[in-house]
Amino acid sequence: MMSLTILILFLVIMLMGVPIAVAMGMSAGIVLWWFDLPLSVLAQRMVNALDSTPLLAVPMFIFAACLFNASGITDRLFTLVRMLVGRIRGGLGHVSVLTSLIFSGMSGAALADIGALGGTQMRLMREQGYKPEFAAGITMAAATIGPIFPPSIPLIIFASAAEVSAVKLLLAGVVPGLIITVLLMVQIAVMAKRQNLPRDTIVVNARALLRQALVAFPALCAPLVLIGGLVSGLFGPTEVAGVTVVYALFLGFAVYRQLTLRGVWDAARETVRATASVLFIVGAAALFAWVLTIDQVPMLATEFFLHLSSSPFVLLMIVNVLLLVVGMFMESIAAILILAPILTPALLAAGVDPVQLGVVVVLNLMIGLLTPPVGMSLYMVSIMARMPLHRVIAGALPFFIPLLLSLLVVTLVPAVSTWFPSLFIR
Repeated sequence: MMSLTILILFLVIMLMGVPIAVAMGMSAGIVLWWFDLPLSVLAQRMVNALDSTPLLAVPMFIFAACLFNASGITDRLFTLVRMLVGRIRGGLGHVSVLTSLIFSGMSGAALADIGALGGTQMRLMREQGYKPEFAAGITMAAATIGPIFPPSIPLIIFASAAEVSAVKLLLAGVVPGLIITVLLMVQIAVMAKRQNLPRDTIVVNARALLRQALVAFPALCAPLVLIGGLVSGLFGPTEVAGVTVVYALFLGFAVYRQLTLRGVWDAARETVRATASVLFIVGAAALFAWVLTIDQVPMLATEFFLHLSSSPFVLLMIVNVLLLVVGMFMESIAAILILAPILTPALLAAGVDPVQLGVVVVLNLMIGLLTPPVGMSLYMVSIMARMPLHRVIAGALPFFIPLLLSLLVVTLVPAVSTWFPSLFIR
């Protein structure tokens, strides 16, 4: 009865235009009061949800991404990738994907990738004759690599909510991230041939390429330091986030000498704003999920899913459909925190590896960033490119093909997610 009440209240409050996190907290608070549960639980559950060591990595990865931007590192990486692949047909599309892959090894968030790279990418594409819709679409699609390839903030959130090894989940994103990269580049190559997309106008010679490679090399080492720390066991997710921040400060002050104290202050302020938003969602969603848990919703969900089928693949396909729909209407972190405790026991009982499930859940919800009516990437790119939303959506449509194919591969082949972490963690 409580679960039905809280879901109805949540939908009503959300449809009134209240932010999702506030709607979750309000509906949970009303249910606690209505069913005569102690209101002290409200503060207790929210605080307990934030008392998590893996969650400490979230603000530090956000801070590191802000520092990399302030240090001019993203511009240097972008220029190097332009020199390497820009001269092929549709080159700036490939540059967008490869730069997002490299930057994803520093940021861990789709919107951070769009904020750091999107403006420059879309401006250059328009200047060189690309359709604005194509520029917007590939910018959004490439940004989905960020939350899959380590470090991934959504994967850390899933690990915390589902009580799965955060290190395993982060390493599990390596191969799926590379698959998304390859399939997006194949899609660009097909579109480049059909639409006769232009080549980049950048002038490249061996000396300039070598100089730019030397300049960008310290920045290129950042993802290697991160993944190497995780693989070697020297760092956990929280420690590696701290190391990434220190490395960003070192590059900004000692190597590139572009970072200033003012830049650090601005990065810290932006980190506080972003972290407050994320952690408020975490606390409210944890309270919401707790109400569902005490009403035995996870147990009922397990019985329901196992009644539908005992096949892991069938259940994963059902979960895919469910999450693709949820991603259209709910913010991704809130969806992870609510659904992870419900879905995980059910699919574990059917034999699904929790590491594979984490990647499947996050990839589904990252695709949701490109779908209306709540897709945050759509709105962010629409504002940055000053394009009507319907044109941004039209630009995203062709890139659903490689993203959904990637999701299908991750769903049907468990080894895609589990093989790499199994090499280093038993």
